Amino acid sequence: MAISLKAARVNAGFTQEEIAKRLGISKVTYWKWETGKAEPKHSQFQKLCEECGVEAQDIFLPKA
Repeated sequence: MAISLKAARVNAGFTQEEIAKRLGISKVTYWKWETGKAEPKHSQFQKLCEECGVEAQDIFLPKA
């Protein structure tokens, strides 16, 4: 079952600010990913999956 980017973050126990810091990006950039206003690079998405403990195929990105 696929989950949203936000659900993956929340389930891992991170705020937007915390996950952004772990990924080396701004909170605004991360917010844009969650709202579909931007998409992460492949390497950023892989790191996000690692940090949240989920497989890439289990997360869906929102479309604007």
